[in-house]
Amino acid sequence: MTVPSPAPGPRRAVVAGWSGFLGTALAADLARRGYDVARVGRQGPDARWGDGAALDRLVDGADLLVNLAGKSVGCRYTDANRDEILRSRVATTRRLHDAVSRAARPPRLWLNASTATIYRYALDRPQTEDDGEPGSGFSVDVARAWEAALFAGDLPGTRRVALRMAIVLGGPASDQLARVARLGLGGPQLDGRWLPHRRYRGIGEHPTGGAAPAHRSRGRQRFSWIHVDDVLRAARFVDDAGLAGPVNLAAPHPVDNRTLMAELRRAVGAPVGLPAPRWLLEPAMWALRNESELLLKSRWVLPARLRDAGFTFRWPDLAPALDDVVGRRRS
Repeated sequence: MTVPSPAPGPRRAVVAGWSGFLGTALAADLARRGYDVARVGRQGPDARWGDGAALDRLVDGADLLVNLAGKSVGCRYTDANRDEILRSRVATTRRLHDAVSRAARPPRLWLNASTATIYRYALDRPQTEDDGEPGSGFSVDVARAWEAALFAGDLPGTRRVALRMAIVLGGPASDQLARVARLGLGGPQLDGRWLPHRRYRGIGEHPTGGAAPAHRSRGRQRFSWIHVDDVLRAARFVDDAGLAGPVNLAAPHPVDNRTLMAELRRAVGAPVGLPAPRWLLEPAMWALRNESELLLKSRWVLPARLRDAGFTFRWPDLAPALDDVVGRRRS
């Protein structure tokens, strides 16, 4: 297939799901780089999800398509929230796929959000794009369905990349962790037995997993993360380097939970932090309307494809990264 040459003028970038902290940061970064940024969301402003004709017009002739749409996972996994977390990711990705397939001038690059949670609970070895093993259960099933919608069918004019993001520092996740540390609860989170429930059970066409898992990790569960600045830099690098397929967005030096919480206490100036065994953590997460999976799953993810292509992280180590994001919130 021969893709017609783009029309002269500013390059257009379409950012879907732009209203969250990462979407606003990315849209601003693209504007600084000279893109004419068009925004897609429930309320637009340039196109709404329910307006297929407007979406088609924006995508046709765009140079770059970025999709970050999806309900936040910072909630309790009720049946309604579980369904919406899955639907909001898969349905929006399919709508964009349809628009790209119909475009006379399809975007040359499509960056679609995904998650490093697609990999299994890992204490034995790190997970990379080439040798990582998928896990099971709700979050993994969501990630697999999300990526399946992205990579479905043949779009010969468009290079597609699934950005498998670790926990992003500089937004709601790190804000919540810092708040916990300031309250004196910044000790390690200790997994163990808990009341059986099915909120983490699989979902979708081929659900996997059942009851909530329990591991005796003693606070040694791994924590993979990435600074928001490096997310923006990696998005540019993926474009320049011609990468395609899944790409892990995770700093090269993950830590364990004990180290994470110790660095958080230091960054926020909390002299002590009470440890949180699961019997204490679960009621606290219920009060915060969140799930303990954020803190208890061992995510050990390395950015092999970025590393092999020559990407250099501005924030490879956790301590200075936390100092930066905590300092930004204070200023």
